[in-house]
Amino acid sequence: MNRTNGGGRPTGVNLPGLRSHNTALVLDLLRTAGPDGISRLELAERTGLTPQAVSKITARLREEGLAAEAGRRASTGGKPRTVLRLVPGAGHAVGVHLDRDELRAVLVDLDGTVVGERRVPLDLGAGAEAVLGAVVREAGPLGRTAGGTLFGVGVALPGPLDHTHGVLHRITGFPEWDGFPLRDALATRLGAPVVVDKDTNAVALGLAVGGERGSFACLHLGTGLGAGLVIGGTVHRGARTGAGEFGHQVVQLDGPPCPCGNRGCVEALCLAALARGDVGEAARVLGVAAANLAGLLDVDAVLLGGRTVAADPEPFLRGVAAVLDTHARREGAPQNAVPVRLAPGGPRNVAEGAAQLLLAPLFGRETG
Repeated sequence: MNRTNGGGRPTGVNLPGLRSHNTALVLDLLRTAGPDGISRLELAERTGLTPQAVSKITARLREEGLAAEAGRRASTGGKPRTVLRLVPGAGHAVGVHLDRDELRAVLVDLDGTVVGERRVPLDLGAGAEAVLGAVVREAGPLGRTAGGTLFGVGVALPGPLDHTHGVLHRITGFPEWDGFPLRDALATRLGAPVVVDKDTNAVALGLAVGGERGSFACLHLGTGLGAGLVIGGTVHRGARTGAGEFGHQVVQLDGPPCPCGNRGCVEALCLAALARGDVGEAARVLGVAAANLAGLLDVDAVLLGGRTVAADPEPFLRGVAAVLDTHARREGAPQNAVPVRLAPGGPRNVAEGAAQLLLAPLFGRETG
């Protein structure tokens, strides 16, 4: 957990046991400063670290190729200050999105810029050997093209799953994956660190790292329905890393059966409405579920994403916003309806977020 000074800025602690924390603070400031860079004195002022500590950290970062000089800047007195910048190409991570019918892999540098991409059809139900082989074929070559350090491979796919141990649970519609140790199996084949998470959490993390502030819920409607939750800037996974199974809240006790085993799940009702061509009904159901979530968590915003929403966003934005507005009026707060927006990032935001599972911790961005 980052400590803050009186102004709310992250501050460092000059203790040997927190060197990695302090390095992350410096790296994050280098990243946000962009190509114009930042001086050592500014780094010390903004982190609360001593100038000596900053000098040691930046010297190590330069030795590792992660930072470089970006020229000099005039000062108010004395000699001009040397300015340092992050070297984006000094490190990369691969992000993989395993959807039910498609694999998308991206190579992302330290700035979060996508510098390589591969996309192929996939059948998530084809069995472990086929799916693992596809990941190795697509992610492996991307990783080998990376300059500098490859920090690892992040893999995002439908849940539920155990993020801590990288083990899958009974993915809706694909019970054969229950108990499969995906993280360890892929790490052995790829020869690189692997982190596994739900697709919705990956999107939420990518948005938080990309500048989305406060607490928000990212509702992801594609081949399934889930939610990524960010509370206070951190992805909320819950005690068993199972939070965000938004699509399987029951809203109709005698509703249609869902592959998860329940009846009347939001996902089942949404997908059934879409199959009938009734986008308005799908949006209304999604809005009811969003209102339940907003009532529980009082989030700052609801963001809508996923390929189904992206294909025709306006009906979903209008439908969900209308339900949330009605919910606010019933509570007597018509001016305080939770705002609804389209999640930025486009079709590869899951894969990009998966890469951030490896990169975000380098910059002190907690991933939950």
